[in-house]
Amino acid sequence: MADATEIKLPDYDLTGKVALVTGATSGLGRRFALVLAKAGAKVAITGRRVERLTHLKSEIEAIGGTAAAIALDVTDTQSIADCMAETEAKLGPLDILVNNAGMNVQALPADVTPDGFDTMFDTNVRGAFFMAQAAGRSMMARGQGGRIVNIASIGAHTVLPGLTIYCMTKAAVAMMTKSLGKEWARHQINVNAMCPGFIETELNSEWFHTEGGQKQIKTWPRRRLGLEEDLDGTLLLLVSDHGRFITGSLFTVDDGQSL
Repeated sequence: MADATEIKLPDYDLTGKVALVTGATSGLGRRFALVLAKAGAKVAITGRRVERLTHLKSEIEAIGGTAAAIALDVTDTQSIADCMAETEAKLGPLDILVNNAGMNVQALPADVTPDGFDTMFDTNVRGAFFMAQAAGRSMMARGQGGRIVNIASIGAHTVLPGLTIYCMTKAAVAMMTKSLGKEWARHQINVNAMCPGFIETELNSEWFHTEGGQKQIKTWPRRRLGLEEDLDGTLLLLVSDHGRFITGSLFTVDDGQSL
């Protein structure tokens, strides 16, 4: 049993780690990349809008970090393979994947089209799985374990009106997280998911400033949106050594919105 003098508080130092963030061109992905870089990790920032990645790379370097901007389309398995190869060639073997890329086509269930359905599943489920597979294979080959954090949603376990297909995809990501957590535990690869509530980003800010958006906010216990920085602590816990005893878990971070 440790005595009080041996207790060390977490500092979440990621110096020497290599992380890859998908969907880093805006919103939560951009924030995740900045936080990981600030904690000392070398970060592969990936996405389809390369011009935004170039700007983010400059931001990371301005705070003393190291980043590689790499084009990635998670719906294309060859693009995933190329991205992994470029990441490891430029930064070194992968330690951390933040599997963040996702999208939504908002429609009532009666109005969902086959194309809309396929687009969401291709990005949110198929893309997330094959990205995790590529990262897992790399980590297993290296033999030193790793961390995978999938970004799900409170929609994984809560009905969000008008977002049926989106919720279905995030429920799939949640079960994928549990399954991979069990499958890869023996390889010391920890797989967990964050299930954020409504966080204000550039993608939803306009809606939440409308009358309808304000009405929605008033239905939540604390009547407020989350901020991107509200996810920082959970992310750092899950990717750092302090999260070594956590795998196959889903972390709801929503200020009580789903209650």
